[in-house]
Amino acid sequence: MRFNDRVSLTIEDHVAHVLLDRADKMNALDDAMFEAIVAAGQHLHDERGVRAVVLSGAGRAFCAGIDLSSLGNTSRWEGENSLLNRTHGNANRPQQAAMVWRKLPMPVIAAVHGVAFGGGLQVASGPDIRIVHPATRMAVMEVKWGLVPDMAGFALWKGNVRDDVLRELIYTHREFTGAEAHALGFATHVDEYPLEKAFALAREIAGKSPTAVRGSKSLCNRAPDMSVDQVLIAESVAQQELMYSKNQLESVRAGMEKRAPEFVDP
Repeated sequence: MRFNDRVSLTIEDHVAHVLLDRADKMNALDDAMFEAIVAAGQHLHDERGVRAVVLSGAGRAFCAGIDLSSLGNTSRWEGENSLLNRTHGNANRPQQAAMVWRKLPMPVIAAVHGVAFGGGLQVASGPDIRIVHPATRMAVMEVKWGLVPDMAGFALWKGNVRDDVLRELIYTHREFTGAEAHALGFATHVDEYPLEKAFALAREIAGKSPTAVRGSKSLCNRAPDMSVDQVLIAESVAQQELMYSKNQLESVRAGMEKRAPEFVDP
């Protein structure tokens, strides 16, 4: 399946692969790319049987960030296209290109290589997990072009990147490598073969109870903005729903019988 000739989607054995497929432009973000990324994410939201998603970029880069040629069109952000318009729930369309991965009910793993600059780094930050090649060039690039990070980066980096570190990287827009990304908080793992590792992890997750994994992702998303009391009740509500459900019982039976489980997909 293709979206705007910018993004492709394949699904096999409960794992979806979303490929940013504008290799000749290093997967730079123009209007068509924004639209395609959001459309691919929204398509997966209700796709039955998908238990994990891998997000990667074709060619030499994950995503080089905003297509600078698109910045010359001053009218593109006026009227109904204003960035102030919440076109996708709590987000505008560029923000949704990063947030859609966090909003999906199933886990998403980004495999990052080559370049992840500016908006490309923010798209990579939307997934639950990031596996980054050590030689990847990365930067919070927006100040270089007289802008601020505005594709949900502040929301997505919170809790991962230390506040003073983030401020320095934003103010200076200095590059850092994939090898540094783990210590800085932008990478979950650093690996010479990020796509292969991402698929291996996705397949491992796909073998777990999809209802338990989805419930866990929901708690992970909500807990940082909750009080302790709210977290405790949210845990209890989620657990009450899972206890003695088909997938929970199958998890126990399969473990006791030392066999692969057969889950029912939500």
